[in-house]
Amino acid sequence: MCCFSGRVEHVADTKLFARNAGRGRQYLVYEMQFESAADVAMILPLPVPTKSMEGDVRFPNLADYPTFFRDLESGFPKPRAKSEGFGVGSGSFGGGKPKLTVVKVGEFEASFVPTVNDFDRLDERFKLPSEIWLKELPQHRDWGFAVFKLKADSRQVHPMAFEFPRRKPDQLFFPTVHIHDGKVHDTAEYDHALYFQVTEQQPSKFFGWRESPRPAANFMKVAKSQSVISGTTHVHRFEIKGEQKNRDILV
Repeated sequence: MCCFSGRVEHVADTKLFARNAGRGRQYLVYEMQFESAADVAMILPLPVPTKSMEGDVRFPNLADYPTFFRDLESGFPKPRAKSEGFGVGSGSFGGGKPKLTVVKVGEFEASFVPTVNDFDRLDERFKLPSEIWLKELPQHRDWGFAVFKLKADSRQVHPMAFEFPRRKPDQLFFPTVHIHDGKVHDTAEYDHALYFQVTEQQPSKFFGWRESPRPAANFMKVAKSQSVISGTTHVHRFEIKGEQKNRDILV
């Protein structure tokens, strides 16, 4: 997803990776290029179980693996097929309170906001009006939110990784809804590459996705991935380009 707390001048080359982390949890890694005149937060709604707690989301530090997505791409020989649409999954989906825990993760700070009401515990600069979640995106009203604080002089930060509990453990979630100007539009301009790994017990064929010819250990630095990558399974890839329906993706 590209949901920002303030206006950004440019967002492009977005990449996401997802994998089952076991125990009903999911890994998600996010990277993009962006330009902003001021410090801004990227907010990612997450379909966590209701009554999730502030400490239920973990933030692996990939500052020492800035080439995470470059290495992923190297696992897919050229030429690569271009997509013409989604076709990859479904699109479902106060003042006295103590401040939320802020985790320093490499070049940025991160927090987990358990509910919409907990945004009151976050710095005013790094949140969106609650009406967006309650009225324009009601499917997210009882979700949690991962918040990454980005500096204005950033252009491309190292991959942002986190691990969260899933409401539906049999689905992988990609946050791809856009909010760039404080509004939710029916369609949005996409420049995304999505990657995921399945467990060895799951089927390996997914309509529209390309599968890497070799397991990830052949092209990824597994030891530097903080357990996010499994070296024994293949990776699947899909591109989303151009004007598309503005929604999240489930696989």
